[in-house]
Amino acid sequence: MAGKALAWLENSFSPALNRVSKNIWVETIKDALLQTLPLILVGSLATLLAILQEYIPSMPNMWTFSSYTMGLISLLIVFLIPFNYMERKKLSKMRIVSGITGVCLFALIIRLENTAEFDYSALGAGGMFASIIIGVAAALVMSLFANFSFFSKDSAIPDFVRFWFDSMIPIILLMAAGWFIVYFLNFNLFSFIQDLFRPLTAIGESFAGFVLIYFIMCFLYSMGISTWIYYPVLHPIMLAGIQANMDAAAAGLPAAYIMTQEVVYIAFLCIGGTGTTLTLNLMFLRAKSKRIKSIGMASLVPSLMNINEPIVFGSVAWNPLLMAAMWIQGIVLPVITYIGLKSGLVAIPKSVFGLWYAPYPVGTVVLSGISGLVLFAILFVISGMLWYPFFKIYDKQQAAAESAGQQD
Repeated sequence: MAGKALAWLENSFSPALNRVSKNIWVETIKDALLQTLPLILVGSLATLLAILQEYIPSMPNMWTFSSYTMGLISLLIVFLIPFNYMERKKLSKMRIVSGITGVCLFALIIRLENTAEFDYSALGAGGMFASIIIGVAAALVMSLFANFSFFSKDSAIPDFVRFWFDSMIPIILLMAAGWFIVYFLNFNLFSFIQDLFRPLTAIGESFAGFVLIYFIMCFLYSMGISTWIYYPVLHPIMLAGIQANMDAAAAGLPAAYIMTQEVVYIAFLCIGGTGTTLTLNLMFLRAKSKRIKSIGMASLVPSLMNINEPIVFGSVAWNPLLMAAMWIQGIVLPVITYIGLKSGLVAIPKSVFGLWYAPYPVGTVVLSGISGLVLFAILFVISGMLWYPFFKIYDKQQAAAESAGQQD
């Protein structure tokens, strides 16, 4: 039975998910999110400098870096999605005007002109879902009219003039539709889109949802499927969560959201990478099997920087024994993390810190202090305990196979 299940996962489930990951819309949104990471890293720099400011009061306030980088991320996303989509469709002449149109339409639905009541969080992580929807709409409509022209191919009108007139139709359609919904019907489209995706945030903050999301990450990764596949959905939730925590901290309130990149990737759950593989990597260094030991040595430096593709693809992926161990990690460790954070025993991160490649527990201490360091130590020890029996069996099998090969 187990063999059939594994064969189905390998031959049917995994290829299907890989096809989804190659979908043009998934790729387009993922590219847009990844292209904004340098700005999130600048926001992380602001966090480090702000921490120094607590000890050196004479330092200037560096939070402005965050306001004008991560604080504008939705505005950037709504430009990048149409831009990237046109690139992938090989419609390069449309990429700039498509991106600009996306920005204009987004500004319209958030009613940017209403400065007295305008919520500036809509420009940052608070508007991520709306920016993705508007970006996709702009890309779709602009691409539908990419080959439309008022002029014949042999027209004497210069190409750039033809392009100006030809692009007016989709721009008018998009902006008129936005104006009709928001101003004529007086419908708050921005809030409507945000409310549609609010249940996703609630699921991530529930005990079962938090554990399930991390388990899925480990489950997929154990089959060699990158967790980037659901990055377009998960990343906006995580960014919105940390933005809410930052806003709460600024208002003197406690942070409440734990489904954030800071919790999952940087402070607690991805020690060595998704699946918490650093402890396994350290065990590999003392393996009896020469093959396992060599993988451990080759993977150590990347693992210390939370890059675990070498050890995952070199030993875990499609290895039923270690796959099962990673699945157990994906259940037990988020349970402990959830309890520690939601109980108030450990400080919930309230600052953006996108330096996921910083060796553990650097990010843990920066984000959660001493209480976070204690939780990290607990997770590290338990992770080792969970990996150890599976590692011993795997090492024994590999060592025996190598010994038999030498005897032959």
